[in-house]
Amino acid sequence: MDFLRPASWEEALAAKAEHPTAVPIAGGTDIMVEINFDHRRPEYLLDLNRIELLREWEVGEENVRLGASVPYTQIMENLRAELPGLALASHTVASPQIRNRGGVGGNLGTASPAGDAHPALLAAGAEVEVESVRGTRFIPIDSFYTGVKRNALEPDELIKTVHVKKADGPQQYSKVGTRNAMVIAVCAFGLALHPETRTVRTGIGSAAPTPIRAKEAESFLNAALEEGGFWDSGKIITPSIAKQFADLCSGAANPIDDVRGTAKYRRHAVGIMARRQLGWTWEQYRGNGRTLEGAA
Repeated sequence: MDFLRPASWEEALAAKAEHPTAVPIAGGTDIMVEINFDHRRPEYLLDLNRIELLREWEVGEENVRLGASVPYTQIMENLRAELPGLALASHTVASPQIRNRGGVGGNLGTASPAGDAHPALLAAGAEVEVESVRGTRFIPIDSFYTGVKRNALEPDELIKTVHVKKADGPQQYSKVGTRNAMVIAVCAFGLALHPETRTVRTGIGSAAPTPIRAKEAESFLNAALEEGGFWDSGKIITPSIAKQFADLCSGAANPIDDVRGTAKYRRHAVGIMARRQLGWTWEQYRGNGRTLEGAA
């Protein structure tokens, strides 16, 4: 196994073009586990730790530009207001040591259905900027996951930046695990209210072959909130609407039985998390003054 260590982004792209099978490593929280257990033995490892631009972030007027290697700790400490869902997800990642090393780019590159960042990115409507020596392209998060641990990257492409719209409403994230820390998710759920567009987005992790959205549940809730005048009035969402939303989220899951949990349990847990997060985010929305502005 050869170790490639480019000093710049341009060198990294050139190395990836020359060695398309090279596996990028930054935090190494996924690939090193596979190597240590002899589950994977790549011909080349492409070390990205010398590339400073991957550890940079920028808060713009509407979006956050998040370098692929920005550690979860930095997201928690610096972007809680702009990316609340992703900050909550970052809290659940493994241990402090791993949160200091791992980043969202690694989660996206591995594309595991259990990756902690995925539900929050789906709910927020992120966009992934990837680059090769051939040029740059932007992949909507909904199109990024193509199968179990597969993504939309071409062999010569590297993840450069994740673009996420700054939160315009409350966001939540929950994860069920077999213990409180250092655990792979049994299932996870993310929810984001987008008052500017009067829409709700969801993200489900570890309950389908890929991270997914509960699109039917979103459509139902978007229609119910609009038709019932909830966005303007700020009134409490009725139990029947909350239950239907939760049931549709549960129905969107397509889980398996494995050592961490049964498919039946995962579906049940997704519904519980969906109902609770809807309650939490809506209470926050009602209490932050947005409803008064909308009603005026």
